[in-house]
Amino acid sequence: MITKEEWKKIRGSQNNPDHIMLTINGDARTSMTVTWRACTDIESGYALYRKKGEKDWLRTDADMGRFDSDMDSSNIFWAHIKALEPGEEYEYTCGNDNFRSEIYDFKTAENDLESFEFLCLSDTQGGGAEPPADYSVLNEIVREALRLHPDVRFILTAGDNTNCGQTDIQWTGLLDGMKGIIEHIPFMMSVGNHDDMGFGNYFTLENKYYSEKVEYFGKQFGGSYPDNGPEDWKTANYSFDYGNAHFCAIGLSGPEYVNEWLIEDTAKTDKTWKFGSHHFPICYQGSSLSCEDSYPMLREGMEKFDVVFSGHEHCFSRSYPRRGDNLWDRPSEGTVFYNMGSGHRNPSNMLVTPKLWNCAYYPHEEELSMYTVARVQGKKLTLTSYLEGDKAVDQCVIDKENDTIYPIALAPVFRTTRLMFKGADLGLCMRTLTCEEIDGLWYVPVAVMFRYTGFDVEMSKGAVTVSAFRHKATFTENSRTVITESGSFEMPSEVKRLQRGQLYVPADGICKAFGMRYSFFERNNLLSFEHELEDKPVPEQL
Repeated sequence: MITKEEWKKIRGSQNNPDHIMLTINGDARTSMTVTWRACTDIESGYALYRKKGEKDWLRTDADMGRFDSDMDSSNIFWAHIKALEPGEEYEYTCGNDNFRSEIYDFKTAENDLESFEFLCLSDTQGGGAEPPADYSVLNEIVREALRLHPDVRFILTAGDNTNCGQTDIQWTGLLDGMKGIIEHIPFMMSVGNHDDMGFGNYFTLENKYYSEKVEYFGKQFGGSYPDNGPEDWKTANYSFDYGNAHFCAIGLSGPEYVNEWLIEDTAKTDKTWKFGSHHFPICYQGSSLSCEDSYPMLREGMEKFDVVFSGHEHCFSRSYPRRGDNLWDRPSEGTVFYNMGSGHRNPSNMLVTPKLWNCAYYPHEEELSMYTVARVQGKKLTLTSYLEGDKAVDQCVIDKENDTIYPIALAPVFRTTRLMFKGADLGLCMRTLTCEEIDGLWYVPVAVMFRYTGFDVEMSKGAVTVSAFRHKATFTENSRTVITESGSFEMPSEVKRLQRGQLYVPADGICKAFGMRYSFFERNNLLSFEHELEDKPVPEQL
């Protein structure tokens, strides 16, 4: 435990400005926003700036907001520097008459910019409950990445910037850890589930909760990012332009409102490229994950993008272009969902497995960080993911001019309908068993499906009993009636004995019994079942 008084001496707000951070909150060619923190005794502030090489300083007064956290009370300042010249280097300092920062520099975007690079990070969270949270290793990792890629113009994150965003201990750890970097290069964050996570007692990790509006993030960065997100869900959702690209940071709450905003926001831009950043992966790679929180309600909005960057899994994967429930080959046909590995030596523990919707993946179980460099060159985009240092994990080139993706990878198209569970092929056990469509209904070999996924299956004469996802259901041959732990219900059709003597159950009946859903990928001829729970089933040993 640590008191607020003790914390004030360690990393609490002081008279001198700290947590100094650049962001894009307007036209990247002619403006830059500077954010900083000071104690509540400092009630006003301003930024001084000038073009490099010039003598006289110009002044911009800052907006201010109070931030009362679990460990401190501070004032956050946002200075919006405007009327800058495109493609020029500037230097600035921030604070008030008595307490000022040192001098830092930045560069504005050029006019008609079509070639630039940006750095993508995800899951940079770190530090345990004991303060101060240590993000010094992250500093070393990012500095090295920028040394190797000096043309990077800004940093884009895909969430989980902190390990527990509802405590000041974590945010001060992150912002202190990024010191020396984000004073010079814009830091464009998206939120993850850890960024809105909190505890009634952070030190004992008791009474876990989630702040739906990502309270601490909004109070610190409400003036840092564009105020153009959906009403009631701003700061966690915002959009900005850089060069010939449009970017949307996509939050985790209010998906129906965010979806409408994405559709409207992307319709307004004429940029060559549209990028989204959303923490939860749509084409996930983990063995037991789901995308229930995101894709059904955000699907139409997300499919407006060329690429959506994500995280959460702490492993790497890249999807085929996806639109609706179909996987395609060309960039014009769908969105590439690009899932990045851990940015702060937090390797995956999710046991990733091959998934039909991803054309490339890397398990990332080494104690190393990953980062992605995106290089835009007109109508060509090169995405390269690296393990810490310069060891490339994957590289792809999306070429809009020729409507190609290299390396070439064709999405599978099956002759007979394949059965998938959370995107994974059920493998050898399904070699001679396929799904069948009869009178407009899909039928599935229920025992084989659930045994493959590790759930308990009891087979008796003319019946199958399955225990899965905290439910139990019995399906009987030639019967529409399903007996469950909470009663019975009627399916749209009866259970049939089909291939190799297996009992085939209507897919709709399976979904109702276990709270699942399924999608038919018509172009690819596959049926994939989903469930929002992330249980990792193991058969019970008696």
